[in-house]
Amino acid sequence: MELITTYFHWEDILHSLSYIVLASVIFGIGKIVYQMIHKNIKVNHELVEKDNLAFSFTYIGYFAGLLIVIGAAIVGESYGWIEDLITIGYYSILGVILLNISVWVMNKFLTTAFEIKKEIIDDQNVGTGVIEGGIYIATALILFGAITGESGGGYLHGTITAVGYWAIGMVIMIFTSKLYAKFVGYDIHAEIEKDNIAAGVAITGAIIAISIIIMNALLGDFEDWITTVIEIVIEVLLGLMILPLMRVVADKILLPGQRLTDEIVNQEKPNVGAALIEAFAYIGSAILITWSL
Repeated sequence: MELITTYFHWEDILHSLSYIVLASVIFGIGKIVYQMIHKNIKVNHELVEKDNLAFSFTYIGYFAGLLIVIGAAIVGESYGWIEDLITIGYYSILGVILLNISVWVMNKFLTTAFEIKKEIIDDQNVGTGVIEGGIYIATALILFGAITGESGGGYLHGTITAVGYWAIGMVIMIFTSKLYAKFVGYDIHAEIEKDNIAAGVAITGAIIAISIIIMNALLGDFEDWITTVIEIVIEVLLGLMILPLMRVVADKILLPGQRLTDEIVNQEKPNVGAALIEAFAYIGSAILITWSL
């Protein structure tokens, strides 16, 4: 018994269990919020009766994003059990609100050529579903950086800093994603309209990779707004300058002798496997970049 208590402190275990219970409650709240926002979507009908794969990607992407946001509120230093519970609850709810606003913003400014509901619910366009799910994950990663970025000064100051970080991250995300659309050399919207799943997978990998770089930049300690914005912009620019080069290197290693663009858009049946390789190249490169910066 003595050996057990040496390694396990029952009080700490009970505290951890309470954090898990609270996170589960927040998760349930997040599900209710999703259903309130999407009143016209019958989840069970889409998943079970229609077997709507496009919606499945979107729905799972939302919950993956929700998990990341809750994780952002949980990680970090402990300030005592009760204070931790209040902090986790507060920033989790803030994260859930900003997550749903984020996706609305991204759909408003990035995927403007799509009618998201029509593409996913009516047409069951899997490529659109993959992108929408990826957007949930990407914006959640930005929120992870925004919420965990050190701010100090209590809940009001922490909220202002988190929302400010989030806003900066969203502006950078939209701008760089639009640049990516120019970089690939084909009309992404046209390909997605043709139900090109491969194109959806490829751009989703790029969006998540960009969000990883932005998240890493937002994780730094808050000093003042001018210094913080300059540091974030410099780090993001460095990461985004390296990312295309790393993608080319990965392309040569993972798919030698072939052009990814040809595999994704210039053949009768788009190669989803090649698109997965491109998505991995972006995300893997982004992770390496964040480790190196």
